Amino acid sequence: MSHRRTPKTKAVIAAAGVVALGGAAILLPNAMASQDKPQAAAPKTLAADEGSDLASQLAEALGEAFGGSYYDAEKQQVIINVVDGDNNNIIQQVEEAGAVPREVDNSWDSLKTAAQTLKADATIPGTAWALDPRTNQVQVTADSTVTGANWNKLTSTVEGLGEGVATVKKSAGTFKTFVDGGDAIFGGGARCSLGFNVTAGDGSPAFLTAGHCGVATAEWSDSEQGQPIATVDQAVFPGEGDFALVKYDDPATQANSVVNTGNGQTVEITQAAEAEVGQQVIRMGSTTGLNDGQVTGLDATVNYPEGTVTGLIQTNVCAEPGDSGGPLFTQDGSAIGLTSGGSGDCTAGGETFFQPVTTALAAVGATLGDGGAAGGGEAGAGEDAGAGEEAGAGGAGAGAGAGEEAGAGGDAGAGGEAGAGGEASTPPAEQGAEEVGGGEQAGAGGDDLGGEDAAEQGVNGGANDHQ
Repeated sequence: MSHRRTPKTKAVIAAAGVVALGGAAILLPNAMASQDKPQAAAPKTLAADEGSDLASQLAEALGEAFGGSYYDAEKQQVIINVVDGDNNNIIQQVEEAGAVPREVDNSWDSLKTAAQTLKADATIPGTAWALDPRTNQVQVTADSTVTGANWNKLTSTVEGLGEGVATVKKSAGTFKTFVDGGDAIFGGGARCSLGFNVTAGDGSPAFLTAGHCGVATAEWSDSEQGQPIATVDQAVFPGEGDFALVKYDDPATQANSVVNTGNGQTVEITQAAEAEVGQQVIRMGSTTGLNDGQVTGLDATVNYPEGTVTGLIQTNVCAEPGDSGGPLFTQDGSAIGLTSGGSGDCTAGGETFFQPVTTALAAVGATLGDGGAAGGGEAGAGEDAGAGEEAGAGGAGAGAGAGEEAGAGGDAGAGGEAGAGGEASTPPAEQGAEEVGGGEQAGAGGDDLGGEDAAEQGVNGGANDHQ
């Protein structure tokens, strides 16, 4: 997309003024100088997390003139959308901060308002929307189940937002939490995966995983037939997020700050960071292993069959059943999100959604890593780093997978779909753990999706660091 060119006074015009105005020529240069835009400072070269911080500062400073921001990974620059490109003060403010200004039509606040209208008038199962600063629009997606009257309602609502505010597209798959299969943690006949090890507010060791895992059953083990090693403390799903805090039963557990990426390799997690559109991210999953891609949208809303979840990150990183709950992170060790759900697979691609780690940590009152407790591990610094130890969780394979919530199991068990590829959708949260338990899917669909096998994949290797 082209950047708006700021008008500049041309020398030829100034010269013509001198000839035509004669005596006024002495005043003309000074008059023109007062209108000239100061020479722009060169944009700063920034890492994605630094870009996110800069964007946040400018968003606050620009107020209603802010139209969103994104990260140009190739140039390592932050692009700031502004809705008043004719205001040289605004342009200068952005440039002096080290970012690149770009004129757009819609303010970020107006896009948020449009999203609220969609929530009020078009909350239809199988739909999702996210704010996309690169297109300066709300990107609306409908899966294959949205047809007939529901499709008409969705498209008419989008049209009612006004020209250039939102666009809608069809997805070939269906939106679901990524369930079934996954080696990692087991509970009530279900399988899930650990995302990141943390220290709870009371100082006890714990881990984060998907909320739809947390509402499925209370106790989790690091082996299918093993005794519980951790108990759910808090869980949110559906609603304002998809995350759960699960505390280790043994207070001496070391919640190391790493993500196990397979083949004996790990990535140390040193901080939690906000996602930035355009940012390169990596996802670990017990079903599909390591995959990467870009953040494509923020503040996403997904209308799953189980209910609506808000405040998510949208990406183009592929995922499949069994990957839920796993960690989304960056190469330099920033924890970004927890796998929630989406559509598609790692053959055809699709849309995927993640719970922001920063929001989950704030909600449950936890910090990444072991906080210096129980021996500290590399996280010792307390850092927030915790990485997902994947294993921490009991070997949750790198946090990868999501086996999910079992719920899957339920459905899968029931429909046996999981076996098929795990399209199996998670049973409604309200069905509770018992249903999930009955969803022996874990064995059923789960194993078909890589349950037992996954446990042998490099994903799980070294997963017992937490002990």
